[in-house]
Amino acid sequence: VQLQASGGGLVQAGGSLRLSCLASRSILSTFRASDMAWYRQAPGKERELVAINSRNGNTRYGDAAKGRFTISRDNSKKTVYLQMNSLKPEDTAVYYCNARFSGEDYWGKGTLVTVSS
Repeated sequence: VQLQASGGGLVQAGGSLRLSCLASRSILSTFRASDMAWYRQAPGKERELVAINSRNGNTRYGDAAKGRFTISRDNSKKTVYLQMNSLKPEDTAVYYCNARFSGEDYWGKGTLVTVSS
């Protein structure tokens, strides 16, 4: 499974961004059977969970994302999205896409989100 994240950039506080993560080199059945998630890591901090979209459609959010971020997936496109609204400077981080399939974790290279005040 190879994960390609995109959509990061510089945005002002209060703005929105949508991140995408394409599971290239992944057959459709593998993607459908994967739990997909977004994590983030801010400078000097540990990586933290942002949101999970499980293979059965359930979603779960980290405390910082609740009420502002929405995770979704399009299985036909083998893509998971993270819609981020009402962004804050503390959301500045590298955002990583994660896939968990058959107990194995796969990571993308990350996409940088910078929120200016």
